[in-house]
Amino acid sequence: MANTVSLRSMLTSLHSAVVELVLAPAGTDMAVESVALLDADDLRLPPGTSSDLTLLVGVTEADVVRWFDDLALRPVADRPLAVLTKVAGSTALSHGARETGIALVAVHQQTRWELLLSMMRGVLDQVRSHGPDDGTFGADTDLYELAQTVASLTKGMVSIEDERSHVLAYSASDDAADELRTLSILGREGPADYLRRLHERGVFDRLRRTDDVIDVPADTELGIRRRLAVGIRRISGSPTTLGTIWVQEGATPLAADADAVLRGASAVAARLITRIANAPTNEALQIQRLLGARGGGVDVPSLASALSIPTSGSAAVVGFAACGEFEISALAPSVRLHASAFRRDSLVTTIGERIYALFPGVASGTGIAAWTADAVGRIETRTSLALRAAVAAPIADLDGVAVARFEVDRVLDGTTGEVRVTTLEESRTSVLLGEILELIANHEQLRDPRIAALDRYDATNDSRMRESLVSYLGCFGDVRAAAERLHIHPNTLRYRIRRVEQILDLDLGDSDARLLVELQLRM
Repeated sequence: MANTVSLRSMLTSLHSAVVELVLAPAGTDMAVESVALLDADDLRLPPGTSSDLTLLVGVTEADVVRWFDDLALRPVADRPLAVLTKVAGSTALSHGARETGIALVAVHQQTRWELLLSMMRGVLDQVRSHGPDDGTFGADTDLYELAQTVASLTKGMVSIEDERSHVLAYSASDDAADELRTLSILGREGPADYLRRLHERGVFDRLRRTDDVIDVPADTELGIRRRLAVGIRRISGSPTTLGTIWVQEGATPLAADADAVLRGASAVAARLITRIANAPTNEALQIQRLLGARGGGVDVPSLASALSIPTSGSAAVVGFAACGEFEISALAPSVRLHASAFRRDSLVTTIGERIYALFPGVASGTGIAAWTADAVGRIETRTSLALRAAVAAPIADLDGVAVARFEVDRVLDGTTGEVRVTTLEESRTSVLLGEILELIANHEQLRDPRIAALDRYDATNDSRMRESLVSYLGCFGDVRAAAERLHIHPNTLRYRIRRVEQILDLDLGDSDARLLVELQLRM
């Protein structure tokens, strides 16, 4: 099935130096949809805390055994499919795993947990259904498949890294994998002497500056085999470096056309990394569905359970938009940080050009409005980037979250940010007027052609009839006030208004006529 991966496929995607399956009482064909880190304190939380794949960080063997005993008393639905731990070797753990039907996976002691979590989430986000491998880079190729394809074509072992040298994907290894490759996949830095030599040779500088494939010779003294490397650079816009593709030579020489393969792979990897960076995570998709951004038919209780938030009780939604021209997604981490500090169970996601924060269990809009104003101010102070926000609170229950997001969008669409934080109640006049004007603008039959005639008159005669009419109406027909605003004599304005009435063929003394003209001019 598209967008799913089995436990077997997940473990296959990870290097054998990173994880090893100890036992799987229920087999490895089950579909994996979520992965999370848990520490010892998390093991004492209520049922439903764990994900399909649960990484136990800093947890002792005794903690895990007690947790398995507790899980044995819970429904199967409240148990993870697999547990990954660095203390997986004991008989007691194996017994607990068998009793609960949970797969037990041993993690290498040197593996960095945050890197393992990132790699596993990357597999979940990237896995797609593919046809038979034809040796080409297809449009739906993911980074792991790209690494395997490049390895097949170059006859080497491939690692794809991001701009911080963190491994994003890699191909299968054989016995010829050297220490540098193994340590990189484990999330550890390679031998310091070798990295220093690469810097001295300018390898990293060249990877950042050019699209050339670089041949890095073997270092027999340090036991490092020959490599080819190519930088991954953004296809369009500024030539930002996105990462590097490394190919280690194994027991057989690299293919003669390996350079050409790497140049093509670099372009494909650039598109994939950009797509992955812009694509929402599984959690983000769930939040967006809850907010009504992914169509109807939403099972709210199931989504709430998956997101580990209360399935009942009031809530609040806050939407943020940019004041000015900048990429608002860059501020999403800051909003998430502020929201989490305010409410640990808050959820934040980006949809289009807006950031949304959902706060379960909020019974009053006053506290949310104060937090929003504080967050907007703090973010602007630290980044010099200004946000404006709309608040919908309180919402009776989670079933009203999608409607609340629609309300937030109405407010953001209908206001300009002169008031940084507002609500529909506070901005109803601006919002409704804006929606009425948009309705008129979108229906040709509601537009009055006489306004266009007034504009043509101004263009033909180099006059200021429209400007005079706007000022006159804005001053509620007070000729002296309007004339002062225009810096002309009141009699001049009186003449212009009479001329406007002739051009428009209407009487501005009629209230209906004035209302119609004001609406048309506002468009």
